Amino acid sequence: MPVFLFNILGNASIGVYCLATDEIAIVPPQITEAKAEKLEEWLKVKVIRSTVGGSTVIGALACANSNGIVLPHATNEDEVAAIKSAADVKIAVMQTKKTAYGNLVLSNDHGAIADVRLEKEDMARIEDTLDVEVVPGEIAGLEYVGSVAMATSKGVLAHPLLKAEEKETLVDVLKVNVDVGTINCGIPYVSTGLLGNSHSAIAGSATTGPELFMIGQALDVVE
Repeated sequence: MPVFLFNILGNASIGVYCLATDEIAIVPPQITEAKAEKLEEWLKVKVIRSTVGGSTVIGALACANSNGIVLPHATNEDEVAAIKSAADVKIAVMQTKKTAYGNLVLSNDHGAIADVRLEKEDMARIEDTLDVEVVPGEIAGLEYVGSVAMATSKGVLAHPLLKAEEKETLVDVLKVNVDVGTINCGIPYVSTGLLGNSHSAIAGSATTGPELFMIGQALDVVE
């Protein structure tokens, strides 16, 4: 299956606005029906239209895998109910000042890497919600690991300056192949412009041919 090109609200930073697992994709309410149908077809998921904490930057604020979803403290009851109505997963609304869990945690169904600055109690709750081991770490020497890499249960695409020891940790914890690359014509913050799961990958509309090739190889979605 090819890597598809897409934009959200006229923006190629699709990973900022959307969150996908193997079962669901959470997208801004403003997305058109045609685009929602494409996401459902390509990713083989159920699309949930919702904000998170009243914001459309869902991918930056929330992290998830097939077992659970971690949301910031500003998430309201209606938003939680919208997710619960479509997904039978654990939901944790964190009660800390941290808000951008999509930027702070890199997860798949095998494990998770978290920003080293997170409190142990927060990591423990994330571990319980996602039902995987959570290990503190960095990528390319940066703490906000969720923004500089994108993981599925088949592979990881990470910042091109990923260090050898960091790659070892990613492979050990996430238990998949790890490659490096960029998105949207050279941007190293790959999760900002990339959606994916075990079925397919979708890249921001500014992504180049060579970048698409690396994404397909890294996430193992090229037949």
